Amino acid sequence: MATISPLNQASKALLSERIQGLIKALSAGIYEREESFKLCLLAALAGESVFLLGPPGIAKSMIAKRLVKAFKSQSFFDYLMTRFSTPEEVFGPLSIQELKDNGKYVRLTEGYLPTAHIVFLDEIWKAGPAILNTLLTVVNERTFRNSYENLPVPMRLLISASNELPEEDGGLEALYDRMLLRVFVNRIQQKDNFKALLLDNQSLQEIPEHLVISDEEYQTWQAQLGQVTMSDEVFEKMYLIKNLVEQGLPLAGEGSIVGDLYVSDRRWKKSVHLLQTSAFFNGRSEINPLDLLLLQDCLWHNLEDRQFIQTCIKDYAVNHAFDQLKLKELAEGAERHYQATVDDICEQLTLQFSHDSGLRKDQYKFDFSGAKRYPNKHGGELFKLVVLQSNLSVSEKDKGETRWVYVDANEFSKKIKSGNCEMLGRINEGSELCQLRFDIDINHQLVIKDLANRPLLLGIATQQGIDDDLVASWQQQIDAVLTSIKQAEYELKRSRLTFHGALPHNFISNQLPESIEASLMEVDMMVSGVTSLLDKQAYRMRNINDFFN
Repeated sequence: MATISPLNQASKALLSERIQGLIKALSAGIYEREESFKLCLLAALAGESVFLLGPPGIAKSMIAKRLVKAFKSQSFFDYLMTRFSTPEEVFGPLSIQELKDNGKYVRLTEGYLPTAHIVFLDEIWKAGPAILNTLLTVVNERTFRNSYENLPVPMRLLISASNELPEEDGGLEALYDRMLLRVFVNRIQQKDNFKALLLDNQSLQEIPEHLVISDEEYQTWQAQLGQVTMSDEVFEKMYLIKNLVEQGLPLAGEGSIVGDLYVSDRRWKKSVHLLQTSAFFNGRSEINPLDLLLLQDCLWHNLEDRQFIQTCIKDYAVNHAFDQLKLKELAEGAERHYQATVDDICEQLTLQFSHDSGLRKDQYKFDFSGAKRYPNKHGGELFKLVVLQSNLSVSEKDKGETRWVYVDANEFSKKIKSGNCEMLGRINEGSELCQLRFDIDINHQLVIKDLANRPLLLGIATQQGIDDDLVASWQQQIDAVLTSIKQAEYELKRSRLTFHGALPHNFISNQLPESIEASLMEVDMMVSGVTSLLDKQAYRMRNINDFFN
C-alpha cells in the first residue's frame, strides 16, 4: 500500500480556508444555524454521528439535506421514524426473487441506508428494536449483515434527530453513546433573523464547485487524520477536563462543583479522533488546546448535563486552556515574593523609635549616635534618610522617585521628638531645598509623606553600613523574583502564540475564544503590572547598599 504524503504548510492553509468557505456556503440563507453546520460537517469529515435535539420545525432535516451538497457523491437517505416503521423501510425490502430461487433472505439495499453516504433519521427514538439493533451494528462497525454477507456501509455521517432524549433504562444507551456530537438546536432568537425568515423568499444557493469535496479527496484526508498528534501538554489539559467532569474540581473564584457524570472510555477515544479531524481541517498537524472546546458538544447526556458541561468547559477555557491560572499564580507569587523581600528590608532598616508618654506631651526617642553625618557646605552636618519604598516623589520640586533625602542633623533630631515635623531638605542629588514632612507612624517607625500624602518608611545611613550577608540575601531574592516574572512573560507570550496560531477556528463558535482573549489580556495586565513594579523597585532593592553609603 502506498504511503500517503502529508500536506505541506501551504496546502494546509488552503484546506482550512476551503473548509471555512464551505461552512459559509452551506449555512448561507439558513438563519442561526452556522454552528450546527460547523459541527455536522466536522462529524462528516471525521466519519462520526450527530444527534440533533430540538423542537419540531427548526430546520433539523434541512441541515442534513443541505450538508449533502458538500460532497460530489450525493447519496442521501432520510426517514421519519414512527412506532410502526419496519426494517424494510430503512434497510431495503427483501428480494422475492432471491427467496424463490435460492431460499435466502436478501435485502435490496440500493437507495436505502446501507448504500448512503449521508443519512438522516428523524424521531430516532420512535423506531422499534429491530431497526435500532441493526442500526447499532451499522454505526459501530460500518457494515450491514445481508443474508450471509457483511456488506461495507459507505456512510460518512449519520444525523439523527428528535425533540426528546432517549428514555433512561430503555435499552437505547449503547446507540446513544455512539452519537459522538450532540447538538441542541433552538428556535431563531434574534429579531432581524426572525424577520428575514418570515419575509425573505430567496432560495438557497448552490455550493461553488471548487468547495465541493470529491470522493478521492475525502479518502485521502481520512488516511491522513491519524497522523495528527496530541502533545503531552494537551493531553494533560484533556485529563483536567475529564477530572472536572467526572470527579469535580474547584472552579477558579467560584467555589467548587460536583462532577459525577459518566462518560464512557469509547466516547473519550472517539473524541480524540474528532479533535484530530478538527486540527487537520484547521490546517494543523497537532491538536491545539482550543480544539478541546469541542468536547462541550461531546460529553453531555441531557440538558441538565449540558449546562454542567458548559460550566466545566468555560472554566477550562478562561483558566486552563492557555495556562491563564498558572500564569496568574506565577505573577502573584512573584509579587508576594517581592513584597516579602521589601518587608524584610523595611524591618531590618527602618528607624524604630521608642515612645515615652510624659505628663505634658508624648516624646519619641532614637539613638542617632551611630548615624553617619555628612558635611553641609552651608554649615553644620546632615543626615541621609533613605526611602525604602517605591514612591511618586516627596516634593513637587523633584521629578521621579525619591531615593533619599538630606536634612540638617541637629534640627531633625530635635524636631522629630514630637512625633512629626516639617523641615527643609535636599532630595537625591538635587541642590534645591524642598519642604519635607516627617512623621512617626502607629508602629513608632519613621516615615516621610509623598505627594499623595502616603507614608514611606525611612532608614538612615550609618557609620557601619549594612551587613554584607543581608545585602547578598536580598539581591538573591530580587534576582529570583525577576527570574520568575520573566518566566511568566515568556510563558504568556508562548500561550498567546499558541492561541492565536489556532485562529480563526473553523468549528468553534466565537464566544469562548473571545472569553479566552479577554482572560489572556487580564493575565497580560497582571504580569505587566508586576513587571512594571519590579522594574522600579528592583533597582532600589539591588542597590540598597549604595543608597546608604
